[in-house]
Amino acid sequence: MVSGAKSDAADAHTLADMVRTDSHQLRPVAGDTAEAEAIKVVARAHKTLIWERTRHTQRLRRALRDYFPAALEAFEDLDAADTLELLAKAPDPASAAKLTIAQITAAMKRARRRDIPAKATRIQGALRAEHLGQPTVLTAAYAVTTRAATAVLTVLHEQIKALQGQVDAYFGRHPDAEIILSQPGLGQVLGARVLAEFGDDRDRYADAKSRKNYAGTSPITRASGKKKTVLARFVHNDRLIDALMTQAFSALNASPGARAYYDQHRARGAHHNAALRQLANRLVGILHGCLTTRTTYDEATAWAHRTEKAAA
Repeated sequence: MVSGAKSDAADAHTLADMVRTDSHQLRPVAGDTAEAEAIKVVARAHKTLIWERTRHTQRLRRALRDYFPAALEAFEDLDAADTLELLAKAPDPASAAKLTIAQITAAMKRARRRDIPAKATRIQGALRAEHLGQPTVLTAAYAVTTRAATAVLTVLHEQIKALQGQVDAYFGRHPDAEIILSQPGLGQVLGARVLAEFGDDRDRYADAKSRKNYAGTSPITRASGKKKTVLARFVHNDRLIDALMTQAFSALNASPGARAYYDQHRARGAHHNAALRQLANRLVGILHGCLTTRTTYDEATAWAHRTEKAAA
């Protein structure tokens, strides 16, 4: 209500009245299969751990900037296995300066790095360079937190890898997997996320437009008087839009039709994100058509209407 009042009884009465008078405009609640729900559980857990890894990496970066800036110059990827091993062994400037080439090389070999001799020499040089530091007691306190952060990130790496195997296993058994994997830019992990967030109820989306609206890739129109604006949707499923935008970016190299569609929007003056969102919207429509007709993706069929239009 405009006044801000809240009444459960009044809300229940309004909903019941809506069902009584406007049931012809309402659709049944969608119900996904147990297989799709299982995919959602593991796919969401996998993505959540990836987000957590990013958060912990950023926290580690901020801490190192405060007391150990040489580490940021020495290590390119803070969440890499060799970086975590060396930071756990030498979490403060004094102990890091004592690391030998042999110790650095051994960690890099376990992480399967390339061009190890040159990189090891560069890392040792960066760790032994002169930098402003914090008082000894404060540095020791920071070192304790860095050891804890490296331990957490190491566990996250292991669990992300384990969950990815579960995502692949659950997704591979679903009957829609073949159709989804045929789409440009979708692999096992992204495909599982797309299926998990869209669901597999055949009657959930009345048409491609409904699926696009739920995905949040289609624009919204605001009309008031003589003013009319078309804007991007800001209310959407974050997990789904993240997967779809990643698919669109990957499709630029996997599909000539997708690349041409993106370039066309860029030529009209759209910036990168806007053009990518338009491409994601188009790919959602293609996916809906493939799932409806139970056919796999075909490049010529998906972009035939645009090719014919350009020729005309």
